Amino acid sequence: MVTYKKMSEPGSREINEDFVSLAEKGSTLCCVLCDGLGGHGKGEEASKLVANEVINFFMNNDNFIDRMDEAFEVAQKKLLEEQKLKSAKHEMKTTAVILVITDKEIRWGHIGDSRAYMFKKCRYKKRTLDHSVPQMLVLARDIKEKEIRNHPDRNKLLRVMGIEWGASSYVISKKMKRKKNLSFLLCSDGFWELIDEKNMSSLLKESGGDVNKWVDSMSEVVKVNGQGKNMDNFSAIAVMV
Repeated sequence: MVTYKKMSEPGSREINEDFVSLAEKGSTLCCVLCDGLGGHGKGEEASKLVANEVINFFMNNDNFIDRMDEAFEVAQKKLLEEQKLKSAKHEMKTTAVILVITDKEIRWGHIGDSRAYMFKKCRYKKRTLDHSVPQMLVLARDIKEKEIRNHPDRNKLLRVMGIEWGASSYVISKKMKRKKNLSFLLCSDGFWELIDEKNMSSLLKESGGDVNKWVDSMSEVVKVNGQGKNMDNFSAIAVMV
């Protein structure tokens, strides 16, 4: 059994440039979360376009778990075409994170700094690595992991959708076997920057397996920690297996 919940709020911004979507086909679930970049509403258009393209590809093609790379490529091509049509080459960009769960396997992929987290038995296990300047500094051991959230260059992204790729810029995980007691969280930076992994895990445990309670309690923490700040849009999709 798989349960899930999605949410997206504008924070302190007038426009919500995040976009979340999910779809089921047979026994397979596909989740997509995008965080648009560019402002003036163009980021909003980019995130919606990419998410919709991914879901359309999922619904219209078999064996999506082995074709996630094609979904990224199709969405990227469509976004670049739309940029030209609207003369918005520099305004329409977006991050993207995708999670697919079949009756036997699980896989995720991402580009940018929207994250996918995995938990097992309510314990945080791993997450995607941001395509950002601070993440590179962590990998180079110049700063610590916990310093990413408040780093002055945290919003400087190295890879996104909507710029020409010299090579495939997205990262797709290896497939893993579907097992019990796994939980996943897809979220934009406006969400994860205001709640840490320890808090995510403790609230997951307190939720007692209720995905709605888990998302609602995390959202409250994000809102409390964001008070008095120029809060970014914050969005999430949570899935419990």
